[in-house]
Amino acid sequence: MKSSARAVVIGGGVVGASVLYHLAKVGWRDVLLLEKSELTSGSTWHAAGGMHTFNGEANISRLQKYTIDLYREIEELSGQSCGLHPNGGLMLAATPGELDSLRLICSRSRYLGMETEMISLEKACELNPLIDPRYFIGALWRADGGHCDPSGTTQAYVKAARRLGASVERFTRVDSLAQRPDGSWNVTTNQGVVHAEHVVNCAGLWAREVGHMVGIELPVLAMEHHYLLTEDIPELAGRESEIVNTTDYAGEIYMRQERRGALIGTYEPNGVIWSALATPDDFSMQLLAEDFERLAPYFEVGFQHFPALGRVGIRKAVNGPFTFAPDGNPLVGPVRGLRNYWVACAVMAGFSQGGGIGLVLSRWMAEGDPGQDVISMDLARFGAFATPKYTALKVPENYSRRFRLAYPNEELPAARPLRRSPVYEQLKAAGAVMGANFGLEQALWFAPAGTPPTESPTYRRSEAFPVVREECQAVRRTVGIYETTNYGKYEVTGRGARGWLDRVFACRIPRPGRLALAPLLNAAGRIVGDLSMACLAEGRFLIFGSGFAEEFHMRWFALTEPPPDVFLRSAASTLGGFSIAGPQSRELLQKLVRRDLSATSFRLFQVVETAVGSAPAILVRAGFTGELGYEIWTTLDYLAALYEDLCSAGQNLGLTHFGGRALSALRLEKAYGSFNKDFRPDYTPGETGLDRFVDFDKAAFTGRAAALAERAAGAKRRFVIMEVAEADTEVVGFESIMHAGSAVGYVTSGAYGHCIGRSLAAGYVPTTFARDGTRLEIDILGEMRTATVRLAPLYDPQGLRLRS
Repeated sequence: MKSSARAVVIGGGVVGASVLYHLAKVGWRDVLLLEKSELTSGSTWHAAGGMHTFNGEANISRLQKYTIDLYREIEELSGQSCGLHPNGGLMLAATPGELDSLRLICSRSRYLGMETEMISLEKACELNPLIDPRYFIGALWRADGGHCDPSGTTQAYVKAARRLGASVERFTRVDSLAQRPDGSWNVTTNQGVVHAEHVVNCAGLWAREVGHMVGIELPVLAMEHHYLLTEDIPELAGRESEIVNTTDYAGEIYMRQERRGALIGTYEPNGVIWSALATPDDFSMQLLAEDFERLAPYFEVGFQHFPALGRVGIRKAVNGPFTFAPDGNPLVGPVRGLRNYWVACAVMAGFSQGGGIGLVLSRWMAEGDPGQDVISMDLARFGAFATPKYTALKVPENYSRRFRLAYPNEELPAARPLRRSPVYEQLKAAGAVMGANFGLEQALWFAPAGTPPTESPTYRRSEAFPVVREECQAVRRTVGIYETTNYGKYEVTGRGARGWLDRVFACRIPRPGRLALAPLLNAAGRIVGDLSMACLAEGRFLIFGSGFAEEFHMRWFALTEPPPDVFLRSAASTLGGFSIAGPQSRELLQKLVRRDLSATSFRLFQVVETAVGSAPAILVRAGFTGELGYEIWTTLDYLAALYEDLCSAGQNLGLTHFGGRALSALRLEKAYGSFNKDFRPDYTPGETGLDRFVDFDKAAFTGRAAALAERAAGAKRRFVIMEVAEADTEVVGFESIMHAGSAVGYVTSGAYGHCIGRSLAAGYVPTTFARDGTRLEIDILGEMRTATVRLAPLYDPQGLRLRS
């Protein structure tokens, strides 16, 4: 065995094999894969081998398409067959909600370049004659996908990697990992020690244990998963082609042809965790005990929906463990605080996602950036809140919903409430309907007295729609209060703080007493943060951003290592706050503040430390609604007192609580984009419009060269707001924007503008279409709706109310 390698990949399943191949492909030939048993001996060997491009996140769908397209490449390079059955995919809907979901998938697929169409049940039954059409009302056909041979595919990756110079050692168990002072690693195995610059945890069922070797607790857990193989089915005899891989939402069943029979699997509601505390070290190519009694009711639904399955015997039952993260997406990327330690685990759909994961991780390791937006897979989407208990509650919930719809307005209950602000109970008493953001409870909307604080999951307008309208109009009419504790908050202090921030951020660093909008770019000049920065005093800064991105941004800040005279910390759990917005906000706040808040004395983007009622606070004149507004920040021990003072001062001014739904509508009326929804690492300053906040005159900042090049060449696409005509429902995200029958862009977010009476969609279109009045179309749940580009904000375009 080699004694050194540029990178050691731990784990010989399909994901580890893909990472090995892609590292070799980018030129890292000195890479070594270590597998403690035989290749594929964990979850890979008993996988059903399904491959498809369906995912609720468009960027993951792109990577899944890359994975499927890659198989021909590795077959040619390796000479090893992947056992491909590219017979496409069929998705069945039994309810109107499921049908809406399929229509949304169809709309998204146009821009992604995937061949997809809604088809009749008659056509669906031609593609799969085992379907009983009485149980369904519609179907979606996808040309991509099918299934492959798990062992053959993994071997193809490995053989292709070896041809590029990579090495593989089987039956080599990693016993420990120790980091050297230079950041490299000693990988101690039962065959000796390997000195590696990088270590990649692709250990699958053992990813948790490999994490323990470096002192981290990865949010990953294995679930038992059953599928059945039937005997030969007479209805399949004589067919020239295989039936299409089929997903049955209502039955929570997936099925495909296997020889002359069928493979049928289910994700049952009461799933069983496997090896909750530790994965057995000697587990290798083993199956788990069958549990037909528990699973019989769920498979019986499949036998009803596909009657031929119930008329033949069961040839084999497979029960094996697969790993999941709490939200079902993979865990990929570097770990903050552990130099040169990478993860690629919790990949349940390895034959759909493994290739894409290998691609982005190899780029990340070689170039310092994944090359595209992978936030939905990034390990950093989980923070300290993702404890083993949290994971043990969320993973079974996610497993049970594998083939259920994920409605855009639905909040899942497991492991909640977890993180709660000091005013959580007061907001609940005021009618708050809560969601969770980075584990923290936040108000989405407020149910009026006598109205249940619940919401029906739907792709269309829910019972919250009229309530959100009242919240929006109250903000514009009088004054509203919104809790901002869910924002990300970072403190940067020290003599070198200004100089360090000047290198990290693209904006001009504000002077004391001022707030600045602060884009954060990567080296390729793409947006990795849309934050705001307050200078409280020279050498003392407070930065605000998206709460979900706290770990993401803390890791990013660490990449440009603060010098010894700069101190950085997250204030997420020490600072809370409120936004007060509306024409009466100044009058309300003046009751609680002794300093003069008049427009000339306390201007837009001014910052001051002052008492607000009983609370020592940081007061900022800013907001996200487009109205006169303020943000007030205090330590959590004062937050309840601050809330009480604000409510008391606003009692005679019409103070109204508003939540995140109203905020989304208000911001779109003002054409404000939001990080993660509208601004992500796929976009540039020129495309987003954030270039107006970039200080191009600075000598150096991350991404400067790329941003200057874009400014010289011009952006190829633009972020725009569109007014959607005749809409009775709003866009969800990633719907295709059409022109003359072709997809020219896609939607990033949307909401109904309750104060302008129009449905709004935000998205990106080619610069040639980014002109006021350009008429486009958006496919919204199967109906083409006219969408007119509006370059000026539809509410208060001159910003007079904001500056009043």
